[in-house]
Amino acid sequence: MKTTLVPKEHTHVVWDSIKKYADKCSKYTYGRYTANDMLEGLLKNKNQQLWIAFDDKDIHGFWITEVLEYPQTKTLALHFMGGVDFYEWLPDGFPKLQKFARETGCSKMEAYGRPGFEKLWQDYGYKKRLVYYELPVE
Repeated sequence: MKTTLVPKEHTHVVWDSIKKYADKCSKYTYGRYTANDMLEGLLKNKNQQLWIAFDDKDIHGFWITEVLEYPQTKTLALHFMGGVDFYEWLPDGFPKLQKFARETGCSKMEAYGRPGFEKLWQDYGYKKRLVYYELPVE
């Protein structure tokens, strides 16, 4: 399985093939994003990128990344990841994300997600830096 960066002008060409994955992924944002919000962000934000994982027949997943500039460093944020068979496309995709991060001047990559992703990242040097807490306002 291969992973590739999708040129911005081709986002609409592949979006129908990954929308089902984006819809499922949006459920884990707990009301923060819909699949349409993800698409709009990709099209409007020059610092966001769409990556797809595919074989000869189908697209099996996607990543949406963004180059973030903090006052002291630059990182590649892995905002969204969705699809099937992650363990089959991660070995090709993750090194490409790392290379892209280096080439764009990022010193590290960052991600957040549901607890199950810890297992996915453990072989790639994952370090748990903090826990995200969501508190009610009621």
